[in-house]
Amino acid sequence: MKILYIIPLAVMLSCCSSVKNQSGTAQNLDNQLLKDVQVLSSDAYQGRKNGTKGAEMARAYIIDRFIKLGLKSYPANVNYAQEFTFKSKGVNLNGTNVVGYIPGKSNNVIVISAHYDHLGVVKDVIFNGADDNASGVAGLLKIAAYFSKNKPNNTIIFAAFDAEEVGLQGAKAFVSNPPVPINTISVNLNMDMISHSDKAELYVCGTFKYPELKKYVVNNNPKIKVLLGHDDPKSGHEDWTNQSDQGAFNSKNIPFLYFGVEDHKDYHQSTDKYETITQSFFNDAANAILEVAKNIDRQTGLQLSLKNKTIMKN
Repeated sequence: MKILYIIPLAVMLSCCSSVKNQSGTAQNLDNQLLKDVQVLSSDAYQGRKNGTKGAEMARAYIIDRFIKLGLKSYPANVNYAQEFTFKSKGVNLNGTNVVGYIPGKSNNVIVISAHYDHLGVVKDVIFNGADDNASGVAGLLKIAAYFSKNKPNNTIIFAAFDAEEVGLQGAKAFVSNPPVPINTISVNLNMDMISHSDKAELYVCGTFKYPELKKYVVNNNPKIKVLLGHDDPKSGHEDWTNQSDQGAFNSKNIPFLYFGVEDHKDYHQSTDKYETITQSFFNDAANAILEVAKNIDRQTGLQLSLKNKTIMKN
C-alpha cells in the first residue's frame, strides 16, 4: 500500500493558493482541499475504477490521510478497510470501503460519506473523475480535519465508499454490516460532485422526506447558493433520493442530506479533470457542507426512530 501511494512530486506541489471567484475578486482557497482532488484525479490513479490498481492507490492515499488526521479504525477493519463482495452482471467482484471515525461525547453516530471510485479507463482514455467524485472525498477529508481538532459531540464515522458507480455497492455493504448498531446512526451526510458549478449552485437533497433536517441547512455566504430540492417526486425535477450512496441509508430509513451539483458537460466524460472544476465554488461548497455538519453535531441528543422515520431529541 505504501509503495502504491508514491506519486509525482510535481502533482503534490502544484496547487494554487488563490483564484478569482465568479464575481472577479480574489479568493483564498483551501490548498489541502484542492490537493486532495488534484492527486486523486491525476492520471496516475487511472480513473479509480473498482477492482483496479488505481482504486488501490486511491485507498492508500485516503488511508494515509486518515492516519495523519488521527482517525481511529474499527477493530473489525484491518487498516480502515471494510472488504465486501458483490455481484455485477453475474460475476462476483470484490470491493473495499475505507472507514474511520472520531469518537464523540455520546454514542449517537453521524456518518459522513463520499465514494472514491470512478469509471477508470474507457477505450484507452482515462476518465479522471475530479468532480465525480474526488471532490466529495476531498470534502470528507476537510470535515474530518476540522473534527480531528474540535472534538465532536456525536461520534462521526467517515466512510469513503467503493463501487458506487456499479450500484452503490460499498454503501449497501456498509449498511448491511455497519461497524456500530444501525439504530445508533442518526443521519448520513453524503457528498457526490460538489466542485463544478458555473452558477455557484449547491443542491441539498433529503429535507422533503426528513423535514427536521431543514433547520440545519444554513448558509451565510452570498457567493454560493445552497438550494433545497431534487427530492420531491412531484416537483417535476429529477429525484436524487436514491441516486448516490445516501440511497443505501434511505433504504434503512436513516435520514440523510445529499450534497451535489446538477449534471454538467463534463459529467461522466474524460473532461472531468482537475482543470475543469470550479475552484472558488468548490471552496465555498466544502465550507458550506462543513457548517451543516457542525450545526447537526451541536445536537447531542440526535436519535433515529426507524419506525417513525423521524429524528427526535432526547
